[in-house]
Amino acid sequence: MRTWYHSWVAAIRIARRDAWRSKGRSFLVLAMIALPILGVSAAEITLRSADVSTEQQLDRSLGRADAVLSGTGMGNTPIHQKPDGNGLAPADGDGDKPVPSGPTDVKAAIPPGAEVLKDTSGTGRFRTRHGLLNATVHELDARHPMAAGRQTVVRGRFPARAGEVAATTRFLEDSGLYVGSRLVPRGMEGTEYRIVGAYELPSELKAYEVLAPPGTLIPPLEAALKAHGMPGTDATNTYYVRVGGEGFTWNMVKAANAKGVIVVSRAVALDPPADADVPLYQHENSDSYTSGGNGVDKAALAAGATVVVLAMLEICLLAGPAFAVGARRSRRQLGLVGANGGDRRHIRAIVLSGGLVIGFAAAVTGIVLSIALTLALRPVLESALGERWSGFRLLPHELLGIALLAVVTGLLAAVVPAVTASRQTVLASLTGRRGVRRASRVLPVVGLVAIAIGAPVALFGSVQDSNGYLYVAGGSALAELGVVALTPVLVGLFGRAGRWLPLAPRLALRDAVRNRGRTAPAVAAVLAAVAGTVAVATYAQSNDAQARQEYVAQMPDRSGTVTISEAGGHRQVPAVRAALEKELPVAVRADIDRVVVGRKDCELWSDAPGCGEVELTTPEENACPLHAVPDPTTSFSKAERRRLAKDWRCLSPESYAPQEFVVADERLLTTLAIRDPDATRALREGRAVAFDRRHVKDGRITLKLVADTARARQTPEGQEVPGVRKSFAVHLSAANAYGLRVVIPPAAAKAAGLQTAAYGSYFTLDRLPTSEERQRYDAAADRIGASAEFRIEDGYQSENDIELIALAVFAGLVTIGAAGIATGLAQADAEADLKTLAAVGAAPRIRRSLSGFQCGLVALMGVGLGSAAGVLPGVGLRLAERREFLARYEQSLSDGWSTSQGVPHVPVVIPWDTLGALVVLIPLGAALLAALVTRSSGALARRAAG
Repeated sequence: MRTWYHSWVAAIRIARRDAWRSKGRSFLVLAMIALPILGVSAAEITLRSADVSTEQQLDRSLGRADAVLSGTGMGNTPIHQKPDGNGLAPADGDGDKPVPSGPTDVKAAIPPGAEVLKDTSGTGRFRTRHGLLNATVHELDARHPMAAGRQTVVRGRFPARAGEVAATTRFLEDSGLYVGSRLVPRGMEGTEYRIVGAYELPSELKAYEVLAPPGTLIPPLEAALKAHGMPGTDATNTYYVRVGGEGFTWNMVKAANAKGVIVVSRAVALDPPADADVPLYQHENSDSYTSGGNGVDKAALAAGATVVVLAMLEICLLAGPAFAVGARRSRRQLGLVGANGGDRRHIRAIVLSGGLVIGFAAAVTGIVLSIALTLALRPVLESALGERWSGFRLLPHELLGIALLAVVTGLLAAVVPAVTASRQTVLASLTGRRGVRRASRVLPVVGLVAIAIGAPVALFGSVQDSNGYLYVAGGSALAELGVVALTPVLVGLFGRAGRWLPLAPRLALRDAVRNRGRTAPAVAAVLAAVAGTVAVATYAQSNDAQARQEYVAQMPDRSGTVTISEAGGHRQVPAVRAALEKELPVAVRADIDRVVVGRKDCELWSDAPGCGEVELTTPEENACPLHAVPDPTTSFSKAERRRLAKDWRCLSPESYAPQEFVVADERLLTTLAIRDPDATRALREGRAVAFDRRHVKDGRITLKLVADTARARQTPEGQEVPGVRKSFAVHLSAANAYGLRVVIPPAAAKAAGLQTAAYGSYFTLDRLPTSEERQRYDAAADRIGASAEFRIEDGYQSENDIELIALAVFAGLVTIGAAGIATGLAQADAEADLKTLAAVGAAPRIRRSLSGFQCGLVALMGVGLGSAAGVLPGVGLRLAERREFLARYEQSLSDGWSTSQGVPHVPVVIPWDTLGALVVLIPLGAALLAALVTRSSGALARRAAG
């Protein structure tokens, strides 16, 4: 007895033989389906393999210890912490109380009898082949069993005695050093350490780290830096603890928290307590600490689903015509099936089996290639992610789901060709006649309805305050699908232009219109790719125009600053200035000094003993009323806040200088492109120049010198910090000083008894420096050993250029690919027509020209329709953003906050350059490529027997 099972087995066997017989067409469809499957499978394998489990992460951070204990920097103040140790707050936390500071006695929290391994960490700078390189320094006995798993030796061994160190592989690569090299810390130029090993941190492959035995590097480095007046290593201690038994329990963690110690516990991380048992979550401001859930991001899921659906649609649009052409090429075989008793469902089964066979082959090919590709690229991917994988993980059920997606895609692509083939009569199939095919009347109506609904919805979303983006995206997608549905009708309209074309393009256009079943899907595929590109290009260029408008230069074009703020940096400033003049094309250099109180070698804003600070005072009548109260929303009405937000006293500055006030001469005005003769004259006459009227009263500005910064910062709120005041006559200039508020000439500073220290320079350049000049300057600064902050203003730099180029390349590849597929199918489908042309004496080049024009016309139609369809979502998104920006601006005014830039500028820019490149270059390139790869002659064939 014959069943449906046997009929499907026969259909699959016929489809498999047909696919093997038509290898070219089969490979084309297989590649279209397998490529997305390969990408998705490779991404899935990579994500799963890179997903480090909690146990593995604990091994990498704790080694073989049960817990790691560290201080909080708040003394022994009791704290509450999250179970994973990634959040804490003072136990008696009151947001209004000042947070204490100081070292924590971590040892007091270590349980009696516990095994302990100490880890001292800090920072240091080391001499390399190229200059100086910052690195984290660890003093840890890495050979201890408790440290196993924290780091992995790659070459050599861990250090065992004084004078030996190991370094991470990334540090050695970038420093130009190697195992066996000598490592010299900055500040210890007479001391060398031998690098005996290279290691890596499994979760931080890009880390710069140096490892030394306990007490051999940080203490001498700290002493040397202190002797040279340089900042220290900021060393801190953590303790790896092993207690045995049940491990470091949650009760032990809370006991350690009571002593001001934060704990990362293996036992707690693997079995966290309930939220009700976590004191931190019962905190008054617990919203920012609650554990929450690992809920799935609905937006990410929606985006992922959209990408998958669009990818399947793209594949179906391209693969469907291939199955249709395959069905027509096999119509005699299908007709024989009907002649021998097969009905329509058998015909459909055979064509659908073609999709099933190709989909299955694509699934197997894509997954096998993804496994091989991921294995081959594993080192590269790990390096890019900066983390070693947990292993090579293959989840069969997920890969099976991806394979099923390929099979379903193949089946969906074959549905329409299967239905079409089953509707042909046996006589038409056996004789090869195509019969009269009527265009669908429903599809255009559906397309018009979709456009009529989608376009207004997108425009409606552009004027909505909430969920506007969703309306724009949904309406644009619906309108684009409507255009896709209208593609067969639009292709027919394009065909009316054929009467004005020469022979080859006229034949190509007539063939495309006559065979809309393979032309329309290819045009729709190009349309979809180009529409997305145009939409993103419209949004990107509009966003770029807004960013260019909002860009605030920190200096005039081709100008820059170099400053040194670290302790003792004033000694290195002259050498840095000399290097600047030597290595860069400096036109004008203006040296600046800063006012210091106490010791000259104090770091800027330092609270070290003997260090003070200088404050540029603001007269009370010039102070912003909004800033004089704790909460403006309760002290002022909404109307008052909006009015004060535009008051000159309350406007926020746009530019920020290294210092608000400096000591310099009139050359500084030249580097700032300030052409104010009165300001230049004032500096020459020994008077200060101010650029912000908030600090000026009765033609004078006042500096307040505070002798002890640390004590000043402890002054209770509401009490004035005591200090010495120095007043200067000042000229008020309206010029833009790029954040600099006051310039005091050296003569005036000396007359007032101010102590100054070299700070850096402002400079202008004849031209922007080349890469080689910048590298030479960086090398010179490294040799000096200065931590100089260096900046050159080179104007607004667009970040969209590379993205737009990538989009254009992507659109070009998809367009050329889709057009090429359509051309290949047209050649296969129209082989008889080409042979007829040759038989009637057509020139050999007609075949090549016809292929080129077929491909070019498909690309042109798709690009033209896609460009029109893609502008809508781009414009809609920008209009929605305009409303959002305006709403934020109005809200900031209501809150009493504003800047001198005023109302935000949110332009809508049509990317005419991108549209021009798509409309002209891509169809032209597709046509030329198709013409080049097509043979100009083909063999004549005898007429087939009827």
